[in-house]
Amino acid sequence: MRVTIVGASGLLGRALMREWSEDAVTGLTSRDADIRDAKRVQQVVKESRPEWVVLAAACTDVDGCEANPEPAFAVNRDGAVNVAKAAGELGARLVFLSSDYVFDGTKAAPYETDDASNPQSVYGQTKAEAEIRLQELIPDCCIARTSWLFGTGGKCFPDTILKLAASRPALDVVNDQRGCPTYALDLARAIMQLCRKNASGIVHVTSAGDCTWFEFAQEIVRRAGLATTVRPVSSRQMARPAPRPAYSVLSPARLHALGIEMPSWRNAVQRYLEERQP
Repeated sequence: MRVTIVGASGLLGRALMREWSEDAVTGLTSRDADIRDAKRVQQVVKESRPEWVVLAAACTDVDGCEANPEPAFAVNRDGAVNVAKAAGELGARLVFLSSDYVFDGTKAAPYETDDASNPQSVYGQTKAEAEIRLQELIPDCCIARTSWLFGTGGKCFPDTILKLAASRPALDVVNDQRGCPTYALDLARAIMQLCRKNASGIVHVTSAGDCTWFEFAQEIVRRAGLATTVRPVSSRQMARPAPRPAYSVLSPARLHALGIEMPSWRNAVQRYLEERQP
């Protein structure tokens, strides 16, 4: 296959470029094209002649999106539309990375792919609106929703925890938000399989299992062999500009129906720590 990865320098993009070795892969970064520039996007995508386009570029600073909604929508919604139009003109298939933040977090059981979206943050709104527009433009596109992404080569929750734990005797971490940590390498491998299986529609792609941020931090500190104490606190005690869903566990039913299984998040933490070693 000829595959073009838009957002090749990000956390997921790096993992995709590293793992995707059996096909002809072109990686595009913001230096090659700002996805807000429709003409430039059309040009660089056309040059790579893709059969599949994986759109991994996004503004993922949730609190930054809340403070600056216009640029957030310009990148996450309008930029996604530009990439989809470029892919559509070439007859290429599209994988779009979306988020658990399209849900409001009021459910008590894992969200299914056909559950109604009800985003509570600007970031979630940008992704939810992009999903709608892309399905209108390319009805057989594949929307891969994921959550709590972490990996080497960029800012992520485990990296922050490890840096803080190296200099503090105790850390306070919220214990009333539950979701699915997802390792970038595992997500990249799953996306490769989605393309090879010609997947379409919405698919939830996260590491297996779920936890709170507190439990996630505990596991990171424990496996890293650090003595730092991790203390549970409420979201009210750690107020953030953008609201977070209290429960955003994503059901893997559709992923499993496609014959794709993800390793557990605990296993992923161990591999992340090993990969992170100099």
